[in-house]
Order: sequence, then structure tokens, then C-alpha cells
Amino acid sequence: MKTLTVSEKMAQAQDFLPLLGTDYIELYVSNAKQAAHYYKTAFGFQSLAYAGLETGRRDSESYVVQQGKIRLILTSPLKGNTEIGRHIDEHGDGVKHIALWVDDARAAYEAVVKRGASSYYEPRVEEDEYGKVITAGINLYGETKHIFVERTEYGGVFFPGFTKWETRYNPAPTGLKYVDHMVANVELGEMNKWVDFYENVMGFSQILSFDDKDISTEYSALMSKVMSNGNGRIKFPINEPAPGLKKSQVDEYLEFYGTAGVQHIAVATDNIVETVRDLRDRGVEFLRVPATYYDTLLDRVGEIDEDIEPLKELGVLVDRDDEGYLLQIFTKTVQARPTMFFEIIQRKGAQSFGKGNFKALFEALEREQANRGNL
Repeated sequence: MKTLTVSEKMAQAQDFLPLLGTDYIELYVSNAKQAAHYYKTAFGFQSLAYAGLETGRRDSESYVVQQGKIRLILTSPLKGNTEIGRHIDEHGDGVKHIALWVDDARAAYEAVVKRGASSYYEPRVEEDEYGKVITAGINLYGETKHIFVERTEYGGVFFPGFTKWETRYNPAPTGLKYVDHMVANVELGEMNKWVDFYENVMGFSQILSFDDKDISTEYSALMSKVMSNGNGRIKFPINEPAPGLKKSQVDEYLEFYGTAGVQHIAVATDNIVETVRDLRDRGVEFLRVPATYYDTLLDRVGEIDEDIEPLKELGVLVDRDDEGYLLQIFTKTVQARPTMFFEIIQRKGAQSFGKGNFKALFEALEREQANRGNL
């Protein structure tokens, strides 16, 4: 029996729910103004939109930054004893909303609720002089939510209630294009529950699976399954810890985040060497693997277009599957708690997730955990 490629498995998804892409990712953060400055300075995002006291909000403010097709909303409370403040107190800075771009938010919401999704909020219409946006939300793992966003009748800068955010300070972009995938960490025994949710409720297909033999070291391990919608624009790997001699990266995440949540956001580039060099020069810190990783790189992955020396200098990893190869690198955590980080990825045909790099990456993460006293 023929083994299907990842692309062929994606095509098998029951695409009753057409998803056009990731509309935005909203992070609850302790200081949205400073976070926006960080993402502009370090990652090259551009000022897009703002909502706060000046636009009529009284309890929170949000800054929206954009690069390529990636939009981040950074939201903070303006008063004590708010729901946003409670979320930050319990979890630290992290992803609250993963918004999915659809043609019909009402239809999407009704379809998934009928299939068993738990409602976060029913369809609502927000309007201003530029038109209307329709959204609806469902509950996910931990306190994370999916928002369906329909903006076919809206011509404003971002959303009703937001104004254009214009600043003189806009460092150049770093070549980030779009969200490639987002990874969830869930509690032991919960991975298959959320795999079933994405399969049976959202119509996704499982395209890859990794067990503790694939992702392990001498001390710790995890298990992971990757879910994708039919057009491959939305992919969600889901991790859970596996028994090990010491605490895994998922265990550490769950301890400090306090519940299941988004572990990392993978963003795509067309030139990983230029992007990573730029990010590094702006102060972004990356995980490093031993230099010996590159001694046998071409033996493991075959010929690649890139020179080895720049990859070695920057710490970029390479892996190959049946459809091509990919280049990837992971940042260190980007907030105080050892929770969320970013992956920079360039795909040269490959549709997988770097299985051949798991051991080296896991060991690099363990070195960081040991430095924090959390291994």
C-alpha cells in the first residue's frame, strides 16, 4: 500500500469549513505599548492599528502590528480586576485568540457548534463608516479560543473600533511572510482529545504523528500529532508530555503557563539566512545546537541550495522529507516565563516539521531548561 505524502494527507481533509488563512493572533500582554515596540524593533513588524482610551475603550488597549500576512494584536488591561488582567496574572503573556479568516462567520460557527464545539460567543456584527465585520468564537484547549472572522464587507484599516496607528518609528521588515503553523501544548492524556476535536469538529486531517521514540533524549520526551485543514493553510501540531527521567519542555510550559496553550508560532520566510541574520542583529536570541550537527548534514539531507557555513554560523537546521527539504530555527522564549517562542521556517518543497532535527532541538531546549533550574 502506497504511503501518502503530507500534501496528499492534507488533501483528504473534510473541508466542509473553508478556511482562507490566519486572520490575526491576539496575545494578552502586561504592557501592550512596550510589546508593540519590541515586535517592531526585534522582528520588523509595522504599525497598523490602535484601540484604547482615545478610541472610546475604557478597560483595555490594543496595538496591532503587521508583517507580510501576519497580524498580531497585543492587548493589555487599563484597570485592575479585569478578565484580561486575571489571564495575564495566571498565565503571563501568551496567545488568547487564534482568528481564522472565513467567507461566512455565521455558517462556520453554526457548523462547528452543531458538530460539538463549545461556544465562546455567538456571531456578532461590528460596524463603522468603513463597513462591517462579523465574528464568532469557540473554546479550545486551556483558555485559548478560535475566532471566525468575516471581513468581506469591510474596508477599514483593521476592525471597527480601531484607528490607523501611524508612527515615525517603523524599522524595516525582516522578511517574515505568513503563519506556517502554531503548536499547542496540552496536558498528559489530552492530545488525542484535541486531535479528535480538530478531526471531527473542524474537519481537519491528521497528517503526521510523532511518539516518544521520535522526540526524546536521555532525560525527557514528548508526543505530537499534526492536524491540517484541506488547503494546508492552517496547521496545528498538538504536543503532550511523555514519561521521562526528568521534566520535558511541555511539562515546563504547563507548570509556568498554568494550563494548556500555544507553545510556539512558526512564521515563514523566503530567505532564512537573511531573516535570521537580521533578527539576530536586532537582539533576537536563538537556540543553538552543537557545531558537530553540521559535520554530517549533507549525508543526512542530501544536496541543498544553501551554503553550509552561513547555516552553521546562524544555527539554522535542515531536514528532508519525500517532497523536498526545509530550514528551521527556534528563538528562545520571548517573555519572562519560559513559555511561548517563535520558529522561523523556510520550506523548499518539504511539508513536514523537521523530524530529523527533533533530538538536537530537544537537547538544546534541555540545556536552556537546566540553566533555568527546570530540567
